[in-house]
Amino acid sequence: MKPPKFDYHAPEQLDQAVQLLDCNEGSARVLSGGQSLIPMLNFRLLSPAALVDLRRVPGLAEIRLDEGTICIGAMTRQRAAENSELVARHLPLMKEALGWVGHLPTRSRGTIGGSIAHADPSAELPMVLLALDGTVVAHGPSGRRSIAADDLFSSFFSTTLAPAEILTEVRIPVMAARSGFAVEEYARRRGDFAIVGIAAVLEGDASGCTRARLTTAGVGGRPLRLRAAESLLEKNGLGTESIVAACRTAMETVEPTSDPGASADFRRHLTGVLAERALTRAAAMLLENRNG
Repeated sequence: MKPPKFDYHAPEQLDQAVQLLDCNEGSARVLSGGQSLIPMLNFRLLSPAALVDLRRVPGLAEIRLDEGTICIGAMTRQRAAENSELVARHLPLMKEALGWVGHLPTRSRGTIGGSIAHADPSAELPMVLLALDGTVVAHGPSGRRSIAADDLFSSFFSTTLAPAEILTEVRIPVMAARSGFAVEEYARRRGDFAIVGIAAVLEGDASGCTRARLTTAGVGGRPLRLRAAESLLEKNGLGTESIVAACRTAMETVEPTSDPGASADFRRHLTGVLAERALTRAAAMLLENRNG
């Protein structure tokens, strides 16, 4: 199928891109990697008046360390982040999650910022951003602002970005040394959209958990933090019984959606199963790191 007619712009400055979005009064779309946007156009699920391509805007594809925070430009290709030494050393959870994203051609074209701004509830990167307490930087007509991950995602394919705002950078604090982490996912085929995904990050030692993060993809209309399960782990530690209890709580607290891909009951079941796998693996890694 062919996309609907639209105007195409490829500005060379960020301010020009913002101005183009502002002039179109919410009827324009930002083109970054295009791995989700182009198929949606071809299927005529979207009919924007204009596309604003960011590929010529300088400074949006860098990965750098800035005082304990990894800063990733929104136009950074997912494959570049996957191969980044800084990401591997300081954000190993993101590196693991990127291995679950689509296929190699997808990651070679798709961008970090594009995936997060697209806000697909089944996507891995929004789930990771939430698990790692990340923020995004947005530029718009009123200037620059930072948005915490928990405040960014609102519902299916929706964020709190204003129509003329552009996500320009992702900022994630460096993960604690020797933390335990894991990503677990269920999809019909490797590379398909996740029916349910789980990201786990644990800090502490074998006798106690000082900090737990457990987040989901695919369960609802946005990535979710399983706060009640996190609290149980921080209170009761990382023994088998504690992990099982936390996973049971996770199952009881989620409110999954149903669609042709899976029922709500199946997603609830997967939440418990994948959370147990992720937490068990993360706890074992934490113990090994502490003993090492």
